[in-house]
Parts: sequence; C-alpha cells; structure tokens
Amino acid sequence: MENKIIVTESKRLILRRYREEDIQDLFEYLSDTEVVKYEPYKPLTFDEAKENLEWRISTDEMIAVELKSSHKMIGNVYMGKHDFETLEIGYAFNRNYWENGYAAESCKALIQKAFADGVHRIYAECDPDNKNSWKLLESLGFQREAHFRKNVYFWKDAAGNAIWKDTYVYAKLNQKAEEKCYLWK
Repeated sequence: MENKIIVTESKRLILRRYREEDIQDLFEYLSDTEVVKYEPYKPLTFDEAKENLEWRISTDEMIAVELKSSHKMIGNVYMGKHDFETLEIGYAFNRNYWENGYAAESCKALIQKAFADGVHRIYAECDPDNKNSWKLLESLGFQREAHFRKNVYFWKDAAGNAIWKDTYVYAKLNQKAEEKCYLWK
C-alpha cells in the first residue's frame, strides 16, 4: 500500500489519507447536488475538485473512506482539531453508497480511535433539515446540545439578502471523561 497512509480500518472500510488518484471518485460525489445540499459550497466542477483534492492531500483532517472490496473511495470524514482536546466531525458520501451503513461504520471507527488517542470531546454541527445526518449522530451516541436559530448563512437571494439557516450542535464525550464528571457529583 505504497503512498497510502492508513488512519484506521473497519470491517469493510479503509480510512486513509487522500492521494492524487482519488480525483475521479472525489469529483463523482462533490459534483452531486444532492450530496452537497447542506454543505457551505455548491457542486464542484472537475477543476474545483482537483484544487480541493490538493488541500485534502495536504491535511490530516480530511480522511478518505475506501471500500476494502473494490478499493473505490466513496466518501470522507472530517476530523477537525479544535482547542481543549476537541475534534469536530463531519462527513460526505457518494450518493450511490448511501443507506449501506458506511458513514456510521467509518465514523464509529474514527471516534473510537480518537478517544483511544486521548481526545476529550467530539462535536458536530448540522442543518436541522438534514435528518439523515442528525439521526446518524444520535445513533453514534451523540447528544444534541444546542439548536441555534438563524445563526449562519452560506448564500444570498437575488436581492442580496442573506438566506439564514438554523444549526443543531451535537457532541459526544470520551467515556473516560464522562466517568470523571460523575466522580465530582
């Protein structure tokens, strides 16, 4: 597996760093309107995907999700580093592979690894209209901590007015951190 830095693996998936050969698979899902519907960007052109891939290769926060069976890269998980031993998690997957449990499987493996490595807290932000996303977070043991009303916008209407959106915030504490909290009660 030359030039293929593996972060971790699960039963069906290899979770690894991006590489240049991922361009076609990356373009396949980041150019899909349905996949990026809740993202702060529009579907990417091929040239935009190539530029985006260069950034993904340069960071360890974007993790490519590859099927062990076919070695096709089918999506990504974002594990962004923040203060206080906290990570932010996010994910996007090729629509052709939705409803197969790949997002849950990859997130679970990365969450377990992060907590084993000493991360204290992992959180996620999502659009309340993106029911699949927040249902996934809940299935992974995340708890909804906030519902911010009209706190962010990515787009403007034809008149130049912001199109405000709500945000759910979910979080999960490292089990060891939760146990320490109970000791203080």
